[in-house]
Amino acid sequence: MRKAKIERKTKETDISVNLNLDGKGTYDINTSIPFLDHMLGLLSFHSKIDLDIRATGDIEIDYHHLMEDLGIVLGEAIKKALGEKTGITRYGSATIPMDESLAQVTVDLSGRPYLVYKVKQSRSALRGLEFSLFEDFFRSITNHAMMNIHINVPYGRDLHHIFEAVFKAFGRAVRMAVSHDPLTKGLPSTKGKL
Repeated sequence: MRKAKIERKTKETDISVNLNLDGKGTYDINTSIPFLDHMLGLLSFHSKIDLDIRATGDIEIDYHHLMEDLGIVLGEAIKKALGEKTGITRYGSATIPMDESLAQVTVDLSGRPYLVYKVKQSRSALRGLEFSLFEDFFRSITNHAMMNIHINVPYGRDLHHIFEAVFKAFGRAVRMAVSHDPLTKGLPSTKGKL
């Protein structure tokens, strides 16, 4: 079983992520940010990755530290659970509609972190959570999972719908990338290293 548990405690946040890449999409999540809990639940359900997340932080200041640090811990857990990446599909892509919004997400578990984030920039917030912080969250995942992520939202109006589509598409793309490819022996790279 490809599982990992990562804990990280700083003066700003206290985070624990326990995941199983070969799960059923069950989750128990409490970040103290209800909208983020909802998004991570969508990620778990659509990726079929079991997630148990506990996260607290200095949200009385703002949500930045918690969002960024949670991305760090989630990224490290994905990387650890993948191990040597033997026999994985490596690439994954999904396009998901959510009413008037459309999100396209493509990932490569290449070992080379790079984020392309083309989501309408907005200073809008939901209960104090600035939607611009999701770019920091995904950048942290990218850098700590050592993965390439392209997130593109060509259109959408409602920010709740936009991010629902993004998290569902990210979950399905990751599900495809981490899956075992029966035709791949060893690493899915002509270099012989990921």
